Amino acid sequence: MTLRSPLINVMTAAARKAARNLVRDFGEVEQLQISVKGTSDFVSSADLRAEKTLHAELRKARPGFGFLLEEGGELKGTDASHRWIIDPLDGTTNFIHGIPHFAISIGLERDGEIVAGVIYQPVTDEMFMCEKGAGAYVNDRRLRVSARRRLDDSVVTTGIPHKGRAHHEAFLRQLGAVMGATAGIRRMGSAALDLAYVAAGRCDAYWEMDIKPWDMAAGILMVREAGGYVSDLDGGREMMTTGDVLATNDHLLGPLGNLLRGQPATA
Repeated sequence: MTLRSPLINVMTAAARKAARNLVRDFGEVEQLQISVKGTSDFVSSADLRAEKTLHAELRKARPGFGFLLEEGGELKGTDASHRWIIDPLDGTTNFIHGIPHFAISIGLERDGEIVAGVIYQPVTDEMFMCEKGAGAYVNDRRLRVSARRRLDDSVVTTGIPHKGRAHHEAFLRQLGAVMGATAGIRRMGSAALDLAYVAAGRCDAYWEMDIKPWDMAAGILMVREAGGYVSDLDGGREMMTTGDVLATNDHLLGPLGNLLRGQPATA
């Protein structure tokens, strides 16, 4: 993607513009106005500013497209085929605690299928991007998922359900199975970046339950365009509906999926 398509140029430009205020706000995190959106689930003025910028920039570039926004909900467009799916700040809890691991995520859906994605980590200035059939890249470097074949050589990322979220007992069962079979588990606090890291081969797999379409829309395509596989925890393709996701390479998909479903890895 050295020669980027007009669509990717639109998406990356919007992400960079929204990131300017995020970086400024991150430097002044103690002064942010924090409001409570739910138990252990925060939304800051930084989220809202970034979302407003992304909405304005993308609407200007593609006036008819609809939106699914984390904070603003669904906004219908005159073009019923296309919809932007946006998380303006994935990793909000990291952000408001001064932990420099968060991202902007933009996915584009066409007739129900994700066809382009951007995940931008402004602190490291890493722009992960993908377009259906054109591969996945970080900045100008092609991405490939890892080639590891064995669970005991693999590092796996996940999201841990916090207070106010469901599935605590189910997650603990999954965690026990995976931690006994792998080289390590990481919980880094941004689903979008977990998926981008799987696409980049930095992590060998990622799973999580009960996340939202804006957390994973861009990342699903990112992993697939990097040669990986994404499914729900039952092995199907209903991630955006169920909120459950597993992303990895072709060697680990079966064994890891079996473990998460309570079966032997070799079953």
